[in-house]
Amino acid sequence: MRTIEVAKGAYGIAFGPDGSTWFTVAEGAQVGHLAEGGEPRYHRLEAGSQPTVVAVAPDGAAWFTEYKTDKIGRIGVGDDSADGEPTEIRLAEGAGPYGIAVDRSGAVWFTETATDHIGRIGPDGELTRFTIPHRGGFPSAIAAAPDGAMWFTLNAAASVGHVNADGAVTVIPLGLDGAAPVGISAGASGVWFADIMGDRIGRIDEDGTVNAFALSEGAKPHAVAVDAEGGCWFTEWGGNRLGHVSADGQVSGYDLSAAGSEPHGLAIAADGAVWVALETGRLARIEP
Repeated sequence: MRTIEVAKGAYGIAFGPDGSTWFTVAEGAQVGHLAEGGEPRYHRLEAGSQPTVVAVAPDGAAWFTEYKTDKIGRIGVGDDSADGEPTEIRLAEGAGPYGIAVDRSGAVWFTETATDHIGRIGPDGELTRFTIPHRGGFPSAIAAAPDGAMWFTLNAAASVGHVNADGAVTVIPLGLDGAAPVGISAGASGVWFADIMGDRIGRIDEDGTVNAFALSEGAKPHAVAVDAEGGCWFTEWGGNRLGHVSADGQVSGYDLSAAGSEPHGLAIAADGAVWVALETGRLARIEP
């Protein structure tokens, strides 16, 4: 495992089509960009904005949520935003956007934690909001599935849901005692989620079966990412570890070298390496 020093408060992480790395700095109200072999470049946002999750569109633009200031931000590459000036879309006051993902059409989807809505910004810039049929569910992370559906977690409702481009929303109770799902990732092996309060990693199979894989007490898994072999990588925010569940349910893990690293977001690079954002101010990489 190797690490790269970045600003303290690193939270979300994603990769651009050119192989560069984007990451949010929640504590410092910045978005970082790291070209291969270069030094981190930072783009400053409004103080206290708390940028959280970041996703990269096919055109290389980074999209991110600003949780505290109710905005969706964008930093373009090779266009009018090439100088690194963020552009922002303001949402309703108190929306609390958190999760964000890009679908195969290039549309940007996000969750509004406080309003029971999923938002969509189309390639033409049109903003649409879809109501979730569950009040107070605290929609959290969101991810694109291979079939085009967008899956999301309902942290306060022990449920996950999915929505299509037409706005049809379905909510699925997990049936797990004390569940509080946060991270979610969808792949050919199913939909995986992190149950931060139940210390579990879960998977929903194609037939709707929910499988749960137990972790150590206090692990508090936060983010997940499906790998090419059908397994799932995850961060243990409470356990100071990076973990993996294989397609057949074998759980393994890696202790982080520094105590109290607070691993949050993670992403898998094109070469199969797993990258993790550590709130202590580092990006960690595990070789494939």
